[in-house]
Amino acid sequence: MKTIMTKLSAFLVMVALVACGGKKEKKGEELAQAETTSTALEIEKPQLTFGFIKLTDMAPLAIAKEKGFFEDEGLFVSVEAQSNWKNVLDRVIDGQLDGSHMLAGQPIAAGAGFGRQAELVTPFSMDLNGNGITVSNDVWSKMKPNVPKGDDGKPVHPIKADALKPVISEYKNSGKAFKMGMVFPVSTHNYEIRYWLAAAGIHPGLYTADNVQGQIDAEVLLSVTPPPQMPATLEAGTIYGYCVGEPWNQQVVFKGIGVPVTTNYDIWKNNPEKVFVMTKKFVEENPNTATAVTKALIRAGKWLDEPGNRAEAVKILSMPQYVGADEVVLANSMTGTFEFEKGDKRSMPDFNVFYKYNATYPFYSDGIWFLTQMRRWGQIPDSKPAAWYDETIKDIYRPDIWKKAAEALVAEGKIPASDIPTTDGYKPATTDFIDGKTYDAKDPIGYINSFEIGNKDDSSL
Repeated sequence: MKTIMTKLSAFLVMVALVACGGKKEKKGEELAQAETTSTALEIEKPQLTFGFIKLTDMAPLAIAKEKGFFEDEGLFVSVEAQSNWKNVLDRVIDGQLDGSHMLAGQPIAAGAGFGRQAELVTPFSMDLNGNGITVSNDVWSKMKPNVPKGDDGKPVHPIKADALKPVISEYKNSGKAFKMGMVFPVSTHNYEIRYWLAAAGIHPGLYTADNVQGQIDAEVLLSVTPPPQMPATLEAGTIYGYCVGEPWNQQVVFKGIGVPVTTNYDIWKNNPEKVFVMTKKFVEENPNTATAVTKALIRAGKWLDEPGNRAEAVKILSMPQYVGADEVVLANSMTGTFEFEKGDKRSMPDFNVFYKYNATYPFYSDGIWFLTQMRRWGQIPDSKPAAWYDETIKDIYRPDIWKKAAEALVAEGKIPASDIPTTDGYKPATTDFIDGKTYDAKDPIGYINSFEIGNKDDSSL
């Protein structure tokens, strides 16, 4: 349908040009040339409904819709906010949503044996970084004396959980369990807050068949709170801190009820965050539609990282049908800064990355990191051979769909060919973690066994 309409439009424009006596012959030639380089796809399902949670990292969906990138691909998309991550997962699996903004761990867990099982795929990584760890004012007042200060008198970053350790002991000695929140058991946030705590020798707890809350041997009790409810839950004293995406860290600064102490950029520099997910069945039945969706999202990511576009993105995200937070709160992180203690606003140009550093490409190595953390904390209960990690992620992460979409955008002149990475799907080993550990996705067993806290695996497998 899209191709037919495009050709009809081109024909009508050419007729009009001829009727004008050929004065615009050059433009007609350019239009004809554009038509010959078109990579328009025959869309199997043009009417689509996608879900999201009210977080700034849903931005590629909002931008693809508001800037007309979906329509350019012959797609007519409704984008609907969902109440929580479980609802997102269930509605995609049940076919009520054609796809959704989703936690990277959700499609991975669904294919790896933890939680509800389903065949889900991700052809597109939505962003890098974007999360923070926040504590209540009371906790911060007790942490602050343990944090080194710079010459300007401000805390030196990154702030490690070592500063929190004596506070946890104080709460324990007074008979109070130290409670913190994260957004979902297989969220990046769960693994990031666990990583941050464990790097300081604080045990965040293990999952077992009998303890699905993941609180075996825990010195900090972690529980699930939906992102938009984090500030109110902190203010009520139900939890003393949390890990969440924006704008829900900056919101507590704005309200004066808490202090962000670190971001996930400092826990793992340029870490993967959300993904866009569809069912394997949808992709197999609608391959052109899946490619077209990916094309639109890649363009949205590129638009978001182009200089000068973030202010407009903030206005779009502040609309009630998207994130619905105040522009001033959204701008705190979306425009290259991040505010920690009130008045301590720092330059963080890479707090939200949507396109740079091949952010949209679904690297196998990114997905395998989540699998290693699921095994480390017991969500995957048994040891697996190294080959299992590679085989499992290749059923879920689909760079082949991404590459087809990106190559079409190159042919259309919408992205440069240099933006397509030359890769086997694995990033090089990196030490860009808060504890300096080396992560090599091609040696998942060695990585799991490198940690003092957490499960260990049989390296002979």
